[in-house]
Amino acid sequence: LSWAPRPGLPSDTAAALLASGPDGEMLWLDVTHRPGQAPWVQLMGRYLLPPCKQRWHTCATFLPQEELLVCGDRRGSLLLFSCSSSSGWAAENTSIVNGGTDPAAEDYSNELEPSCLLNKEALPLESSLSVLFGLHGKTGVTSVTIHRGCIYSTGRDGVYRQLRLRDRQLEVLQKHRPCKGLQWIEELHFTSDGDLLVLGFHADNFVVWSSRTRENIHCIPCGGGHRSWSYCSSPLAKVFAFVKSGDVMLYHCEAKPCEQQVLLPSLHGREITCVRRLGAVEVPGRATVNVFVTGSEDTTACVLVLSENSRAAVPLARLSDHISSVRTLAFAMGPGDEGFGDEGLSALLFSAGGRAQIECYRLLCAGDAASESGVACQVIHVASHRLDKYWEKKKNRHKLVKMDPETRYMSLSVVPGTSTKQLPTPWKFLAAACSDGSVRIFGLLEAAQKLVLVAESFHHQRCVLKVEAFLHTWAGGERRHLLCSAATDGSIAFWDITSTIMNAADALQQAEGEMQPLALDAPLVTIMAHSCGVNSLHIRETPEGRYLVASGSDDGSIHVCLLEVALGRGEAIAETCLQVLERVSRPCAHAAHVTGIRVLQPDLLLSASVDQRLTLWKQCPGELVPLSTTFFHVPDLAELDCWEVVEAGGELWYYCVLCGQGLEML
Repeated sequence: LSWAPRPGLPSDTAAALLASGPDGEMLWLDVTHRPGQAPWVQLMGRYLLPPCKQRWHTCATFLPQEELLVCGDRRGSLLLFSCSSSSGWAAENTSIVNGGTDPAAEDYSNELEPSCLLNKEALPLESSLSVLFGLHGKTGVTSVTIHRGCIYSTGRDGVYRQLRLRDRQLEVLQKHRPCKGLQWIEELHFTSDGDLLVLGFHADNFVVWSSRTRENIHCIPCGGGHRSWSYCSSPLAKVFAFVKSGDVMLYHCEAKPCEQQVLLPSLHGREITCVRRLGAVEVPGRATVNVFVTGSEDTTACVLVLSENSRAAVPLARLSDHISSVRTLAFAMGPGDEGFGDEGLSALLFSAGGRAQIECYRLLCAGDAASESGVACQVIHVASHRLDKYWEKKKNRHKLVKMDPETRYMSLSVVPGTSTKQLPTPWKFLAAACSDGSVRIFGLLEAAQKLVLVAESFHHQRCVLKVEAFLHTWAGGERRHLLCSAATDGSIAFWDITSTIMNAADALQQAEGEMQPLALDAPLVTIMAHSCGVNSLHIRETPEGRYLVASGSDDGSIHVCLLEVALGRGEAIAETCLQVLERVSRPCAHAAHVTGIRVLQPDLLLSASVDQRLTLWKQCPGELVPLSTTFFHVPDLAELDCWEVVEAGGELWYYCVLCGQGLEML
């Protein structure tokens, strides 16, 4: 049995009662309180739960606008039922409609009324419109809530999920994992001040966790979750009642003034390892704000707004799907199946890091003057990939050496220009630098939510630190997809992955998204740019169609080379040739690791280092000349991102954001 608020009826006198019975049959009963009389019970609908060992529902709620019922069952599934046909039948057959009273009811008002279940077979037994089987694992769904048009479900698997309704189908947007150890989540409470409280049990304690402050508000010893309980909060007091050893216990806590003042809220619990600028959003009545995404050692990624006027960072969304640290981020800009129109930002976000895990999201951002940040952000989880899961499906794996479970993705780069007349495919491709010495290529089909490993190479034979994909177009319109990878020995390799991308797209289309990984061809050129690991890498095309490749190393040096892409001669099939036209090296450019570098213009370079210096360099023939140095305040610099802005007067400004033990924009 479970109760649910009944839309359209006063909550203090009427409610819906859901009852599960034999053979997976669930009944919807409307119960109305009548002073001095027995409650009025009316059968509204009959529903069939999907077959499973423990076939009963655990929670339910109504979607009044769509005339739908969402419920969770003991198997951890979420189910969607239509209640329009059932309620229509009930309205015709009930004896109390729109507040009217059946005169016959007065004759036996103080007696037991005949059961409303005697003629239940007259109602159709309806099947579900949509099923997300086992969404919360085998331990069951504990609650379903509607808030601002979204559906939220909780379970005993330690996560709560945000869903939406699309074409009368349930679709998961993303999942959230609160504090570690809170495996038994029972309910969600949305407060009037915008906070989300997660109620659950940690060991033998009842816990109330705040998603805003990311800390426990209450932790009450009660013996664990196997008991009846109830929690109520108001601005004046918090009350928790529970049954323990047959006794009803009451915990009462009066509101006290907060003695702790937060001077500067944290973005992450540990150091920030990567940052990327998504773009600028215009807010009506306010200044334009920048939207960033950061990744951290605390295993989360954060979408945030950084405003120049307020000098404050306001988080918009937090992504907690990773089980280890987030080391790298990459964007594929452009609209998906939906968006906020031309006024907002739409992009695919890839995040990757420890335990060989990649997550993909669709980000939709638009101006919202009513919100604190000025930006509304919607996050939709698209796909994920882990190498150890892929290994279990691999054929003849007993003959091979198993991949290292501690493999980390060090860098990501989206392969540009993969949807063309030559290659009319909806697949997007992603290059990854891996700590096990490999360069891997992945394919993403957003519509099917598939992320597939399509190619790999272990050419470097050591940890690959950086990877950067770029596109070369000849005068005739022919394109070449090129890739640059850098490793811990200071080498930088250049690859032509055009044929690999085309072969992978064909194989994915024929095999419906499943394929064995291809082998990447050998690199076209490999150069020894540094004496040790390459910590930063950037490529920029010059007006002449050549490419400047800038890199920074652990030894504090900077290396710049100029590349030219040409067609090979004397072959039946045109092959790509790379020629290194010029190389410039600056040893000891910084006193520590160079962890950020950008080519701003063909003769202008920006570098950042752990020595907390941001230096502008002018590239002259055969040398790099320092122009200016700025000290920044972020220790242990991990990454740098840059963008350019043309001001109203036509003046060109360069902005950069730095991350490490903090975040800074210059």
